[in-house]
Amino acid sequence: MLSMTLAQTLVKTATAKALKLTTVESCTGGMVAAAITDIAGSSAVFERGVVTYSNAVKTDLVGVLPETLAAHGAVSEEVALEMAQGGLEHAGADIAVAISGIAGPGGSDHKPEGRVCFAIATAEGTSAETIEFGALGRAIVRQKATAYALELMLKAAR
Repeated sequence: MLSMTLAQTLVKTATAKALKLTTVESCTGGMVAAAITDIAGSSAVFERGVVTYSNAVKTDLVGVLPETLAAHGAVSEEVALEMAQGGLEHAGADIAVAISGIAGPGGSDHKPEGRVCFAIATAEGTSAETIEFGALGRAIVRQKATAYALELMLKAAR
């Protein structure tokens, strides 16, 4: 399984570099944190995972500004950036990944099913990007988003 291999490599790399990891997830509902913590020894590097499924939790637990949510919506790079920054600061981690998207079913012309916004935060800064996975179905979009988030964390750890 791709996510398992990515998670194993991430845990190994983070352990070797003594890096702390955290996740802030919406549409993946904790799948990235689960993939990491499925790996033996992950407790040495995994600080915490926060599932911010509602907008209230995004603001209360990781500091997403209500103004950002109002201006851009939860599925946006702007919100993902604030999620990642908040996760990094609140967890005292070295690498934070954030995921917000529309796994499906549903979506709109403006924000279609399969759109997922990712952000990565480190001491060096933050970056965000949007991936259009397409209307592949909820389970597949969530699996692909999980694998992509792990890839982003691994890239940041190297």
